Amino acid sequence: MTTIRTFMTDDHHRCDEFFAEAEQAIGKKNIEAARASFGHFRTAVLAHFDSEEKTLFPTFEAKTGMTMGPTQVMRMEHQQMRDLMSQAQAAIDAGDTDEYMGQAETLLIMMQQHNMKEENMLYPMCDQHLSAELPAILERLETELCAE
Repeated sequence: MTTIRTFMTDDHHRCDEFFAEAEQAIGKKNIEAARASFGHFRTAVLAHFDSEEKTLFPTFEAKTGMTMGPTQVMRMEHQQMRDLMSQAQAAIDAGDTDEYMGQAETLLIMMQQHNMKEENMLYPMCDQHLSAELPAILERLETELCAE
């Protein structure tokens, strides 16, 4: 049975693949391919953040009453990663591969830490507290993430 944890973790992996493609293209000095891959990555990550912030987090907060807990931390980290993605985008658009790599390295570390918290703590909590709503939530998340 699909859970929030498995579904959202799979989406993390999909986003990671785009990020890796951008890094490989930079390594080959192919700026155009890197721009395209980073664009796909950024679109996928922003859709992921939006689905969490519009659907998953509010549903979890309504069910548990926890509004100042893990979801607040995740929202704050989402904003930090949005800022880093904008800086990385600006660097890649300018053809500044050194600046891009610096931003990308910081972003990668932050994403890894963030994803671990979601995958090992928040998503299992969502699965536990939202079990009755699971089919409807998964359907909504799938619709939102496939709409990108």
